Amino acid sequence: MTKSNADDNNNPASAEDTGALLRGRFSEATDAFVEAFTASVNFDKRLYAQDIQGSLAHAHMLNKLGILNDHELKQISGGLQQIRQEIETGKFSWQVPLEDVHMNIESRLIALIGDTGKKLHTGRSRNDQVATDIRLYLRDAIDRLLQAETELLHAIIDLAEQHTQTIMPGFTHLQAAQPITFGHHLMAWYEMLLRDRERLSDCRKRVNKLPLGAAALAGTPYKPDRASVAAALGFDGICNNSLDAVSDRDFAIEFCAVAALTMTHMSRWCEELVLWSSQQFNFVELPDRFCTGSSIMPQKKNPDVPELIRGKTGRVNGHLMSLLTLMKSQPLAYNKDNQEDKEPLFDAVDTLQDCLTALCGLVPNIQANEDAMYQATLQGFTTATDLADYLVGKNVPFRDAHEMVGQAVQRAVEQGKPLEALSLQELNGPGNNIISEDVYQVLSLSGSVAARDHAGGTAPAQVRAAIEQARLNL
Repeated sequence: MTKSNADDNNNPASAEDTGALLRGRFSEATDAFVEAFTASVNFDKRLYAQDIQGSLAHAHMLNKLGILNDHELKQISGGLQQIRQEIETGKFSWQVPLEDVHMNIESRLIALIGDTGKKLHTGRSRNDQVATDIRLYLRDAIDRLLQAETELLHAIIDLAEQHTQTIMPGFTHLQAAQPITFGHHLMAWYEMLLRDRERLSDCRKRVNKLPLGAAALAGTPYKPDRASVAAALGFDGICNNSLDAVSDRDFAIEFCAVAALTMTHMSRWCEELVLWSSQQFNFVELPDRFCTGSSIMPQKKNPDVPELIRGKTGRVNGHLMSLLTLMKSQPLAYNKDNQEDKEPLFDAVDTLQDCLTALCGLVPNIQANEDAMYQATLQGFTTATDLADYLVGKNVPFRDAHEMVGQAVQRAVEQGKPLEALSLQELNGPGNNIISEDVYQVLSLSGSVAARDHAGGTAPAQVRAAIEQARLNL
């Protein structure tokens, strides 16, 4: 590789050497505090791979336009590849005075190959450069998240398949309401996450548009072949308006909205796991490796992983609000405010990825206490609605049936019995003989569950059908 006389070490050029790149209009140096206050390199350096990827595509486009000759393209490509290696081996020295990932990489390129490195920024601005980097980064992150969500969906299905006939109480207002199967409950989790995955996949379509070529805000006179750059970088197309391309972060806001909703769903599941694993419910046993102990109470087994996922939901919700607030008052086009988009976005990505990883490890190892679930279902008069439906089948208007069953439940409460333990006389009440011996089949938990044998119902056959369809969908 042809090099300039610049020192060939693993450091970018000094701030004094490269300051002229940005401060030709100024008569004094940047204040030291302002320099640190406005720098973003400490967090945006994670965009280095995308920044180099975008620069390589841009360099190839400049070569096609005749702005770079073949030798210069080779110099720039080789220099960028060396910089990538330096960063990935920990030999690259990031400098705050150079502000951001873009200027750190560019200044190092100039130090390596001399004046040819100064040509790379022709026809682009840091405005369209950073917008491209973020879109490339987020696209990669979404692909990883989609993979993790698919893994978790499979884990939920596998667990549900083990429990298509395991009876548990379904709840409303956290009170036992009607018998369902544990498999049916888990498939509700599946449906939530499936919609989250669909939203994330749909979000990716709007992320995957190329801003590069918009330059600072108005485009560039070099007439860049934006379509070829988009194709080289795997974008589905280009951002159609240069002002919009560099200034909006709605794609990042949309991602955070999807992430917040996904976290909200997972938080609901985790709330259930916390409840179910308590001594009061005893519905499930969580694997020891996903729980922690107490510093003072040796008997404790704390469900810290689901609790922490539940807590981190507020963190991601906050990032969504942060980005919405960041964008709400910005006039077109780019403003420095947008430097504040990265930390919330990066943390939302990291948090969602970590929580999905945790659940991918936790869900397959949940052990159901089937007897505790069954006994809890027996205790809540959960077949009362079945009795009302039975009466409707005897031509009793539903509201009259509702009242009759309510009275029967009251008698059961007074006697401390479940409904199925009442005699026919007690079930009918004074002056009635509508209810006959066949009611006891209706009042059984298995009979109640089996009766919901329709699409979307909790009957074991329907749960098995839902699982089979889910596997086909995935």
